[in-house]
Amino acid sequence: MTYRDIHRAAFLSRPNRFIAQVEVDGRKETVHVKNTGRCRELLVPGCTVYLEGSANPARRTKFDLVAVEKARPGLPPLLINMDAQAPNRVFGEWMAAGKGESLGLPKPALLRPETTWGNSRFDFYWELSGAADKFPLRRGFIEVKGCTLEQDGLALFPDAPTERGVKHLRELMACRGAGYEAAVCFVIQMAGMRAFSPNDRTHPAFGTALREAAAAGVKVLAVECAVTPDSLVMTGSVPVVL
Repeated sequence: MTYRDIHRAAFLSRPNRFIAQVEVDGRKETVHVKNTGRCRELLVPGCTVYLEGSANPARRTKFDLVAVEKARPGLPPLLINMDAQAPNRVFGEWMAAGKGESLGLPKPALLRPETTWGNSRFDFYWELSGAADKFPLRRGFIEVKGCTLEQDGLALFPDAPTERGVKHLRELMACRGAGYEAAVCFVIQMAGMRAFSPNDRTHPAFGTALREAAAAGVKVLAVECAVTPDSLVMTGSVPVVL
């Protein structure tokens, strides 16, 4: 996926989870933050951020904050895409192109976003049908999670407690028990990671649920991305360490 009209800026402050104050082109601007998570380790005063200009003249803010450079002692800054809507978009592009096969996922005959099953709503539902009878031979659900937390080259999720995330894992286990295939894919919105792990220190219950899901047959996948200020592209899997 690509962005248009990108501007480099300096982050100043974040009054609330929806907006930030930045300095862009020599002036102070209030911008929309496309990630309502804490991101405290990313949005530090003075850091470099990247903004996408809005084409909507009626908007109250002219820009969306979509990426940030994370300073690393002794290393070049790490460019991280922090657009919370981007993981589903790039994952959908990846699956539609048949690249999910590298993760053990099929190139589906049907890929449908935002699909309800029972009391659950999943990011994607897919079917692989037989050529003759058109009935689905395989079908499953996939939940996608964006990952922006990095520590010493290790990608971690979540960056804050997420009961919603635990609920999604329990629901995927229920799908698996009902005969569907099920997977959770962590889209790592940065490059160069050596592995992915659940962030047990921040939310032990999520790590426990993830390990239980894996034991129940839910695929646990992690894919990193090539990131530029104006693009995000999934590139390949990284090891999952549970």
